[in-house]
Amino acid sequence: MDWLDEVQSRMKRKNQILFSKNSAYLADLAGLIVAQTHRATALWAFELAGEAVCILLEKYPDEHRPSDALTASKAWAQGKVKMPTAQKAILNCHTFAKEITSPCDIALCHAVGQACGTVHASGHAIGFPMYELTAIIRQYGVEYCREPVEKRKAHYITRIKYWGEHYASVPFEWADFMLK
Repeated sequence: MDWLDEVQSRMKRKNQILFSKNSAYLADLAGLIVAQTHRATALWAFELAGEAVCILLEKYPDEHRPSDALTASKAWAQGKVKMPTAQKAILNCHTFAKEITSPCDIALCHAVGQACGTVHASGHAIGFPMYELTAIIRQYGVEYCREPVEKRKAHYITRIKYWGEHYASVPFEWADFMLK
């Protein structure tokens, strides 16, 4: 089955998220994510979330909950704040998603939240592409989304491979739990 068929099926069922963590389309990416260290996955998630935060800040310049979530999650990964502080910031990012009406921006907010949750568990990492690819489809429409979705997925793969090879050389102070 083509990935677009799966997306259209999910749209017919009125699913808000157009990809699942078990999506055949994301299986290769999910396999690469699982094969990485927690630190590599977190750096990958931080990079991608940073891109989404920039997009959201352009549209909502006075709204800082997505950027606050990313900042708090990085501080959590460094051991500078405890989980409840970061968790509150992440939940605030998800709350912002409930306050806006743009389906694309809603999905981007949730993508940021999922990326930030990667500090807690690497399993959250696949949530970023699930939501961001949904945002891309909402932005371009089903008829015109194939190329941008496939290009973005290729970018995810390139970047997770990069972080898998380079995470150890990043001058980032890690909390003890991130070193295990």
